[in-house]
Amino acid sequence: MQKYGPWKIQHSSDVYADPWIRVQRDEVIRPDGAPGSYAVVHLKSGVCVIAVDQAGDVHLTQEFHYAVGRETIEGVSGGIEAGESPQVSAARELAEELGLEGAKWTHLGQVDPFTASIASTVDLYLAQDLSECVASPEGTELIEHVVVPMAEALQWVRDGRITHAPTCVALMRIALDSPHLC
Repeated sequence: MQKYGPWKIQHSSDVYADPWIRVQRDEVIRPDGAPGSYAVVHLKSGVCVIAVDQAGDVHLTQEFHYAVGRETIEGVSGGIEAGESPQVSAARELAEELGLEGAKWTHLGQVDPFTASIASTVDLYLAQDLSECVASPEGTELIEHVVVPMAEALQWVRDGRITHAPTCVALMRIALDSPHLC
């Protein structure tokens, strides 16, 4: 039996796995002493990039996301590939999705968007001093490039138009830590 915080894991097994997701089921002794089971979805760790150009405009993506069944507006986001650092992944995703390169990068920290049953850390970045390159989105990505002033992006967070949690946190951190960009 393995101690896990106030829980005890009696047995753990993977019930599903693909390159992006692994579902783990644990037979446990709960903190109250009762037996039970707990499932955890492990998502590939990822990045979210907020790109801000020299005019102070924010470059976001708008695309249909299968899981939520609708279009969302968010920062450039994607998974960290094996052997890549989070910043290398962030730069790769920015180039692939929007055809932009950043000469100045600021790490804004990490977020855990889902803590109850999903393990998926996301590293947040601010990319500045932008230049254009050739975009090469994946075959599943039909991305619209959205460019708005920072103040408008922040208003979209306030009014719920932007619902992607890592994007919301990244924009708020930029507003709090770099008010000159707002």
